[in-house]
Amino acid sequence: MINPNNAVIYAAGAVLWRRASKNEIEIAIIHRPRYDDWSLPKGKVDTNESMIGCAFREVMEETGYTPIFGPELGDATYLFEGVKKIVKYWAAEARDQPTGKPDPLEVDEILWLSGRDAREKLTLDVDRSIIDFFLEFGPGTTALILLRHAKAIKREDWDGDDGDRPLAQVGQIQSKRLLSKYLPYSISEVHSSDAMRCIETIEPMTRSLKMHPIFSSDLSEYKYAKDKVAALDYAQDLLDSGNSALICSHNPILPKVLKELIGKKNFKEFAQKLEPAEAWVLHHRDGEIIAIDWVSAPRT
Repeated sequence: MINPNNAVIYAAGAVLWRRASKNEIEIAIIHRPRYDDWSLPKGKVDTNESMIGCAFREVMEETGYTPIFGPELGDATYLFEGVKKIVKYWAAEARDQPTGKPDPLEVDEILWLSGRDAREKLTLDVDRSIIDFFLEFGPGTTALILLRHAKAIKREDWDGDDGDRPLAQVGQIQSKRLLSKYLPYSISEVHSSDAMRCIETIEPMTRSLKMHPIFSSDLSEYKYAKDKVAALDYAQDLLDSGNSALICSHNPILPKVLKELIGKKNFKEFAQKLEPAEAWVLHHRDGEIIAIDWVSAPRT
């Protein structure tokens, strides 16, 4: 039975996969000597750690690979020593060779198996259901992230030009905590409105990644008021390029871009707008958007 305090253990992990050939993939499963079981790489969320940040860290610690994350695959819920445990999973590709080794007391064996064999080898049925969904969904996607700038000073509290309006203190904290949420997607390009609040939002992240962002007035509110399609064309070009990219822009613009890019496809219901420092992650394959994830703002 669940303990009387109604405690919940939150954890995160991934279906780590690699290409065995052009048409075949392999999935990594790990043996944990402490439990003598076969599992997907996963672990408990640390204090103030995001779920995806936890999943990214756990995959590296338990396999030695630096993964490139794809879409969310859902949650697995079960009882662990009488306590409810909720594990959120992502798809994640192992594109390069491992750069580290797991602690042998935590993971003493890693197997790369076909989807069918991995499914049979796993100990928990809930892990098998995650594998099933991953195989149905298919591997190999690229991320286009639509990020609203962090919390800015209110318009009524700013006397200067709106394009120069900076982040509020909360927004500055949010901007410094974005990296862990987007590092797993292996972003290769960052594009931003030339408004100061967008520039300040991405600056800590791009500095840490040693990237040079591209600033464009096409992603600004000023341009959007005159030309409603410039931002859409900009985002479409990035999607067509096939590169993993992040766009930082504004609330009037991003919901319109999302709506136009997905067209008449029936995705799960999304909020009509993004709050400061929230984002949508558009996962696409061969130019087609096949999944969308919502990303919460960093905790402050």
